[in-house]
Amino acid sequence: MNPIVVKIGGSTLGNHDTTLEDLVELQKQDRSLVVVHGGGKVTSEWLARLGIPTRFASGLRVTDATSLKVVAATLGGLVNKELVVAIQALGGKAVGLSGCDGNLLRASVKRPELGYVGEIVAVDPTPLKLLLNAGYMPVIAPISFGSVEGQERLLNVNGDTAAGEIAAALTAEKLIFLTDVDGIHDGSGKVIPRLNLAEAKNMATSGIASGGMIPKIEASLRALTTTQVVHIIDGRISHALLDDIGGQAQQTKSRGTTIVAE
Repeated sequence: MNPIVVKIGGSTLGNHDTTLEDLVELQKQDRSLVVVHGGGKVTSEWLARLGIPTRFASGLRVTDATSLKVVAATLGGLVNKELVVAIQALGGKAVGLSGCDGNLLRASVKRPELGYVGEIVAVDPTPLKLLLNAGYMPVIAPISFGSVEGQERLLNVNGDTAAGEIAAALTAEKLIFLTDVDGIHDGSGKVIPRLNLAEAKNMATSGIASGGMIPKIEASLRALTTTQVVHIIDGRISHALLDDIGGQAQQTKSRGTTIVAE
């Protein structure tokens, strides 16, 4: 069975949700799981502590040389390792790494105005396959690397984008985005339960979807080149992940949006 890629963001890093419990339970059910995490809220908090301003463009963090160091330290260090420790404390088996490790995610500068923000150009899933075959859950921080003015440099990669590329490289069974909203909304604010490729692309290009939902839709389109289905669901709902995958969940079903490769 191909792995399931799960993207967790700031909304699923709190103390009261069940995401990490669900991940461990699914691992115990012999599900192969790859976790890609964000942590933008933590990064913004540390940037603020250090007096470094935060700015976004099209849902992506503008990253200069100074803020890049904070991004790498918080995502690749603090957030990643806290997640690994928490999963292991619940009885899971996890290994934390970033896109720099094992040549996992190679990138180039996406747009000069975004600074050190990478656009992924190559994925080597070999280290993930080795960990999965050994029974571990890879937990990936979206830090990449690439050549900038002739030098190999760290690059900040959007977590949603990383999840989409990794899902495509692994031919994942599915890609699941756990978010702090209940799915993709139409122009009237209602959740859209199902989209095909053309409809999802139109949501991004027409301006109906905006902000942080744009990278999720773009990542979904990339994942669906090999993956059959992407789910965008509310990670704040108790056992939303187990509900989605069909495990031993509570009866509260998350609605969310399903994007299919049609």
